[in-house]
Amino acid sequence: MRTILTVAAMAVTLVVHAAAAQDVYKASEPGITNPVLTREVKPNYTDDAMRRKVQGIVEMAAVVQKDGTVGEVSITRALDPDLDEEAIKALRQWRFKPGTKDGQTVNVEVNVEMSFTLRSKK
Repeated sequence: MRTILTVAAMAVTLVVHAAAAQDVYKASEPGITNPVLTREVKPNYTDDAMRRKVQGIVEMAAVVQKDGTVGEVSITRALDPDLDEEAIKALRQWRFKPGTKDGQTVNVEVNVEMSFTLRSKK
């Protein structure tokens, strides 16, 4: 019985690794059409960050998947832990017309900047 469980666990591991190993293209590569944003969600500005008057830009790298959803996201230039998290949450809700290569939809890594700017009260 133990051998069967080990084999089953190895099979699951192989499936997970195969899914993770799908090709991801850079938007700048020749023959790649860039994903096109179709739905943008603005990030929340946390009360604490507003009180501390934190302003700036969060830079991220994200994979736009074949179905137009956002997959893996990583911060490439952080601003503030709370605002970084809010930027990631917002980006995960974005939707795209997927990028293509040779007429087929593909996973494409894109760079995204989100700005956090306080407005003066009038």
